[in-house]
Amino acid sequence: MSQRRALLEGLDKTLNVDPELAEEFVYGKNAKAKPAAEVTEAPAEPPPLPLKEGKGPAPSPASRVGLTTRIRSDFATALKRASLERQLNGVSPHTLQDILEEALQPWLRSNGYLN
Repeated sequence: MSQRRALLEGLDKTLNVDPELAEEFVYGKNAKAKPAAEVTEAPAEPPPLPLKEGKGPAPSPASRVGLTTRIRSDFATALKRASLERQLNGVSPHTLQDILEEALQPWLRSNGYLN
């Protein structure tokens, strides 16, 4: 295995780079070069908190969470076309997210999942 060396040592000497400019680039503005032996590793991130079962606080209606699903290709094409045409005509809602939310809301209400 080859010996590790500092980034400054790896700069090509034939490029005639100003050493102070190179040091500023590598270590940041007004920073003094640290020898490789003095560089310490960043502290490890703490482990994530364990998940708890049970009811947590209900998310507010304005908050959003990611949802990935697959739909029929003809639905996706029609949805995208509707979104683009509505955007061009200045009709709201025109984003995919807003259209889907508006379409899902009546179904969720009629089946008792929303108040």
